[in-house]
Amino acid sequence: MPIAKVQWQENSSMEGLMESRAYCCFKCRNLVAFHDDIVSKEFQASNGRAFLFSHAMNIILGPKEDRQLLTGLHTVADVYCSNCGEELGWKYIKAYEETQKYKEGKSVLEKFKIVRGNG
Repeated sequence: MPIAKVQWQENSSMEGLMESRAYCCFKCRNLVAFHDDIVSKEFQASNGRAFLFSHAMNIILGPKEDRQLLTGLHTVADVYCSNCGEELGWKYIKAYEETQKYKEGKSVLEKFKIVRGNG
């Protein structure tokens, strides 16, 4: 559980640690991911940079659909904030090319749609 990762830290308040190690929806400040779960900061979305996370939370998945992306055909589902419904990115459900299989089960959150901190 992600909270367990931060409880052992000494000389830091939980609030300060959460602000520097967490990402929230830019609109409502709902916690959606932790910094330690970033797999890559080199992703590109239609509106700019995006981060690939191994785990995202407090999200709702839209319907699955096949999309032709820059790296090939993938089955994806759009990711929405569970609090305000803002679209934040997408989740890879299936990759059809062997070199892209590492993305399966991971979520891409657009950089401009998330902010650091816990609200």
